[in-house]
Amino acid sequence: MEQRRTPGIKGNPKLDETTGVFKAPEGFWVRCPQCHAILQQSFVKLHHQVCAECTHHFRMSSHERIALVCDEGSFREFDADLEAVDFLGFFDSKAYVDRLSSSQKKTRMRDAFVSGEAKISGRAVQVGAFEFSFMGGSMGTIVGEKISRLFERSLEKKQPAIIFQASGGARMQEGLSSLMQMAKTLGVLSKLNAAGVPYVSVLTDPTTGGVAASFALLGDVNVAEPNALVGFAGPRVIAQTINETLPQDFQRSEFLLSHGMIDKIVPRSELRDYLGRILGLLC
Repeated sequence: MEQRRTPGIKGNPKLDETTGVFKAPEGFWVRCPQCHAILQQSFVKLHHQVCAECTHHFRMSSHERIALVCDEGSFREFDADLEAVDFLGFFDSKAYVDRLSSSQKKTRMRDAFVSGEAKISGRAVQVGAFEFSFMGGSMGTIVGEKISRLFERSLEKKQPAIIFQASGGARMQEGLSSLMQMAKTLGVLSKLNAAGVPYVSVLTDPTTGGVAASFALLGDVNVAEPNALVGFAGPRVIAQTINETLPQDFQRSEFLLSHGMIDKIVPRSELRDYLGRILGLLC
């Protein structure tokens, strides 16, 4: 007898001949890390990767983030051909070239940052987003170069800059060259600031290390998603260093807001409209 296709499932469910129960394909279900609810992956994706039970914000890809806030069909990518080079011949438990190759196959991207020009509520912007699934969104020479170019285009065209942050920090496989990207990006950002061109930083989970210590928290407006981890060193490292118990919500968006480090927490479902209003006020 022909099996009926189940809505929302790629392919047909498989019958377990031992139990007589149909099994959903791998990846059909996802567990919420906050409330532990078992959710249908396609339903979560339909609702912008947000848990329907507790509103936990799952991580999103860089292209999903851009599609979420930009006017449909308006995004035009720049610098897509830039690709990292293993100039140090770095090797830890795995060669850097192999790590790059693996991440490129996994994400279908050349590095951990995508940028380009788009429109939000009809207003032209320069927009970029980190890809955390590419080596933890780490910032190496190419990521730093693409961010610098984004700020330069923003300055040249007098268009607001918007960056979605999601990074573990500097990329250790590129040594001091990766750390130099902090100064490099800030140098261009200072010119943007002097010219009065707006820069909006959207902090997502996680935003840490050299990215958090440089341009991520220097927006004219800094907004964050709910419960996003934002800080330089991780809370466990800090707790061990100072030998003290940290507050339960330490380095989370809500903690940063209460201490004046960010301007607003914006749920993902409201982000497009919020950015449109902010751009209307700043431009």
